[in-house]
Amino acid sequence: MKAYSTDEIRNVALVGHGGCGKTTLAEALLFTTKAISRIGKVEDGNTVSDFDKEEKDRQFSIGTSIIPIEFNNSKLNFLDTPGYFDFVGEVFGALEVASGAIVTVDANAGVEVGTEKAWKYTEQRNIPRVIFVNKLDKENVKFDKVLSELKEKLGKKVVPFAVPIGESENFKGFVDIVTLKGYIFNGKECVEGEAPEDALTKAQELRETLMESVAETDEELLEKFFEGEEFTTEEIHNGLRKAVMEGELVPVVVGSAVSTIGVKELMKMVIEYLPSAADLGEIKGTNNEKEETRKVNASDPFSAFVFKTIVDPFVGKISVFKVLSGSIKKDMEIYNTKKDETEKVGQIFYLRGKEQVEASEIKAGDIGATAKLQYFKTGDTMSLKSNPIEYPQIKYPKPCLFMCVEPKSKDDEEKIGTALHRLTDEDPTFVVERNRETKQQLIGGQGNMQLTVITNKMRNVFKVEVDLSTPKIAFRETIKGKSDVQGKHKKQSGGAGQYGDVHIKFEPSDKDFEFDEEIFGGSVPKQYIPAVEKGLRECLDKGVLAGYKVVNVRAILYDGSYHSVDSSEMAFKVAASLAFKKGIKAAKPVILEPIMKVEINIPDDYMGDIMGDMNKRRGRILGMEQQSDGTQIVKAEAPQAEMFNYAIDLKSMTQARGSFEMEFLRYDELPSNLAEKVIAEANAEE
Repeated sequence: MKAYSTDEIRNVALVGHGGCGKTTLAEALLFTTKAISRIGKVEDGNTVSDFDKEEKDRQFSIGTSIIPIEFNNSKLNFLDTPGYFDFVGEVFGALEVASGAIVTVDANAGVEVGTEKAWKYTEQRNIPRVIFVNKLDKENVKFDKVLSELKEKLGKKVVPFAVPIGESENFKGFVDIVTLKGYIFNGKECVEGEAPEDALTKAQELRETLMESVAETDEELLEKFFEGEEFTTEEIHNGLRKAVMEGELVPVVVGSAVSTIGVKELMKMVIEYLPSAADLGEIKGTNNEKEETRKVNASDPFSAFVFKTIVDPFVGKISVFKVLSGSIKKDMEIYNTKKDETEKVGQIFYLRGKEQVEASEIKAGDIGATAKLQYFKTGDTMSLKSNPIEYPQIKYPKPCLFMCVEPKSKDDEEKIGTALHRLTDEDPTFVVERNRETKQQLIGGQGNMQLTVITNKMRNVFKVEVDLSTPKIAFRETIKGKSDVQGKHKKQSGGAGQYGDVHIKFEPSDKDFEFDEEIFGGSVPKQYIPAVEKGLRECLDKGVLAGYKVVNVRAILYDGSYHSVDSSEMAFKVAASLAFKKGIKAAKPVILEPIMKVEINIPDDYMGDIMGDMNKRRGRILGMEQQSDGTQIVKAEAPQAEMFNYAIDLKSMTQARGSFEMEFLRYDELPSNLAEKVIAEANAEE
């Protein structure tokens, strides 16, 4: 594969709902350009994109695959992204380096949740896009219905550039609305041919709307339009390209990936209407916190952005990057500004699925990969030590589902840490945390499917078997009342005895723990007072009700007694611990539970369901904020105990349209009926 210049490169993300045909479209693109001799099938597990064992077993994409295509003296890097919502991090990574997108729509299903999400992600990033209405050769497909749904749900900027010839099993080509020429599929490709009258009439009607859009791109053209003059072919093309590039128009084209109808025309459209890598102009980064820009061309100093990491058990870590300026060559020294580390690049190559195509040089705008980099991970910037730069990190969604992970056998305890660390390198939306209080290892992600895939990879790639369970809750204990107790430790047996006696008052406090002393007359000598405090502090880790950490307690040492020979620091520590247990029990102890601050983003339609569900979870709705995209942010508080499976339940309630973020807020008293259960479970464990 030759090294293409920046203006010949297009980086295009294939996005859309799961099952809409993105991977099959990637196969069709490869087949049409003779890169493969036959189209693989997702269900047969033989596609170029879905090469991972998990992808083959589940028959859907889990990671983004890079599919470079050479066509008409251009290089088109298609990024085949997952449609399954748990793997949204892969979509975010692809959109970070894509300058255009193809939103793939299943003509039979119409606009699905994944279509809306893909639209939202590309709209937020202002990425020029094309809508490819796929599967038009399926039964009961009505193009008019799909088109009206696209306009209704995605907006007026959606404009058809093609009208299908025939429907369902009779679908055999299309009329190009711009040129009003018919293209008929001859079994291999679409060739110019006579279009039926009905398709031609419809194309002429739709062309009027398209010409209005062309006119609106330029004042001279608008004047020409109102005077009834025809636009030249060049004016039409330039006007449409400008509108598409600025995101004012989104062309709708038609086809069937599995039959390769309209696939070649889609590639032509990508070259004609979507931006080349050179169209990006320049990119902003920082150097020592000062803003710095690089031009996306081969003459500026080298810089690249690592947007994906693949953990390969045989090759090691593969870093996938987009060159943003200059070019990268084999054996070049690259610098990581963030880590202040330099290392030498070994082989550089292009990826096509899992296939590695060796390269001697990868120029600005292109996507490449290298293996075994020690100091680079996803989100890092490659540059030269002589011309350092750092580009902004990818903003990934926070994990919203956490599970406790434990090895099935003791032999796997050492391996589990290595496996989890390497998998977090591969997937930045996957996190590993250690809860010091519950002493549990937790893994977090976007949903159940993602965590299941992670555990399967641990088994298949790293040979580590693990169990997942619901995490324990770090409850707390405190007191609501006051108490006044004596703690006396007296031990006499041959030789030196032990004697310590303290009188302590316990009461609630705003601070975690307060210790005061009000000793008069030396009833407890000064040298033993620190031992009393130490004895009390050591008791805070294990409460009297269920063994949880004790908080918000004030202890006042006000009296006691000592023995001139038998008293010691140890004796007073023991006396203090006896007083603690008695005093806390006598001061109305209660269990506290963690309360979370929750922000839920949902379409208006689901407001009633969300509020009702939050009440069932013992939550409180604090307020709502209308968003510019028509959704609502619901602000709430809810106990952590009720929120462990919220990621799964929210997807179910909102057909995956809702999302949420959650963080710890404070501790509140646990209702007595639930506290009894917690105490009973804690006692049963002992």
